[in-house]
Amino acid sequence: MINIAVMGHGVVGSGVVELFYKNRESIQKKVGKPMDIKYILDLRDFPDFPYHEKFVKDFSVIADDPDIEVVAEVMGGLEPAFTFVKTCLEKGKSVVTSNKELVAAKGAQLLEVARQNGVNFFFEASVGGGIPIIRPLHSCLAANEIDEIAGILNGTTNFILTKMIREQSSFADALALAQKLGYAERIPTADVEGHDACRKICILASLAFGKHVYPEQVHTEGISNVTLEDTEYAENWGGVVKLIGRAKRLEDGRLSAMVSPAFLSHESQLSSIDDVFNGILVRGDATGDVVFYGKGAGKLPTASAVVADIVDAIKATGTSKSLHWVDDGENHVEDWRQTESRFYLRLSGLDREKALQMVRKEFGDVEELHRPKQPGDEIAFVTSLVREQAAEEKLAALRGAGLALLGKIRVLDY
Repeated sequence: MINIAVMGHGVVGSGVVELFYKNRESIQKKVGKPMDIKYILDLRDFPDFPYHEKFVKDFSVIADDPDIEVVAEVMGGLEPAFTFVKTCLEKGKSVVTSNKELVAAKGAQLLEVARQNGVNFFFEASVGGGIPIIRPLHSCLAANEIDEIAGILNGTTNFILTKMIREQSSFADALALAQKLGYAERIPTADVEGHDACRKICILASLAFGKHVYPEQVHTEGISNVTLEDTEYAENWGGVVKLIGRAKRLEDGRLSAMVSPAFLSHESQLSSIDDVFNGILVRGDATGDVVFYGKGAGKLPTASAVVADIVDAIKATGTSKSLHWVDDGENHVEDWRQTESRFYLRLSGLDREKALQMVRKEFGDVEELHRPKQPGDEIAFVTSLVREQAAEEKLAALRGAGLALLGKIRVLDY
C-alpha cells in the first residue's frame, strides 16, 4: 500500500482529495500498486466529510510516520510550508506542491534537499494550474536551448482585461465581477499588481535557464493603471492589452525578465487567449514557438496537476536529474532599466500639433494612434525601440514642458 498525506484542505487540497477518490481505480492502475490517503493536515474539523477520520492537526504525525511515501503540500504561503516541506524531504518523503510562492522563493534549496535524500520535489501545479508546462520544459523540450518564455500567467487579470476589451467594462467593474464569480480574492493585490505572474515566470525561468531567479529580481507592474482608453488605442493599433510575464536569454548569458501589461498584435498566438485561460509560449532553438494553453487555475484543474505529480513521484526511481536548477549567489538578471522596448504612450495637456512636435523631438518618428471621442489635447502613439531608462528621461522632459502622462504600456512581439 502506498500511503499519501495531504497538507491543507482548502480549495486545492479538497480538490486533490476529491479527485483522488473519484479516480482512485484508474490512478492505481497507472501506478501498479494500491494507494490511499492516510492523513490530511488541517487545523479545522470536518466531521461531515466521509473521510473525516483522516484529519490530523499535528504535522509531526505525518513527518514521523515511515509509511508515508509522498506528501502533497497545498497550504500556500512560505511558512510553515517551507519548514514542513523541507522536513518531509529530509525524512525521505517525496513532496509535490501547488505553492508558487514557495517554489519561487525556495525552489533551488528544496530541489537540492530532495537530491541529497534521494527523493523528489515536484511542482507542476505551481505554474499554469492544470496546464502541463513544468514537465514539458525539463523533459519533452530537453533537446532544445530555450531562448525565451512569455505568457499570460494569471487568469484573474486576463478575465478583467477581457471584460474591459469586449464589454467596455471599467477596471473597477471588471474586478468586482471577478470577485463575485470567485476568480479574484477579496484582497486582489497579488493578482492585479502582477505578483502572482512574477512568481510563475521566476519558476519557469529558473527551470529553463538553470539558475534561480528570485521575484525581487524581476521588475513587476500590474494592470490597475490600465484604462478603457488604453484598450481603445490598442484596438486602433491592431491588438489587445494583456499582462505578460517574460524571460529571455541574452547574448552575454544573462537574463532579461519582467512582468507588465503589453500591447500584443492580433496576429500573436497569445492575443486571442481570453477570460480565465492562460497561455505560455516557449521559444526553443529546435522547435521554434510552442504554446501551452488551458485553464490556469481552479480547484480541479490544479488538483489534476497535483495528483499527476503524486503518480510520478511514486513511479520515480531516484531523484529526477532533469528537474533542477542552482542558486550560485550571483545576480544574473539584467537591470530592467537597460532593456529596450517599444512603448505605447498617452499624453495630454497641449494642443495636438504642438504636443506631436515635442514628442518627435524626444522620440523621433512615432506611430500616432486614435480613438473615438478623443479629446483635442490628448495624443497617443507607439515609439520605436528605446532603452527603458532613456524612455523615462524623455518622458520627464515632456512632463517638464507641460504634458501629463496618462498611459504607458510596452509593445511586444510574440
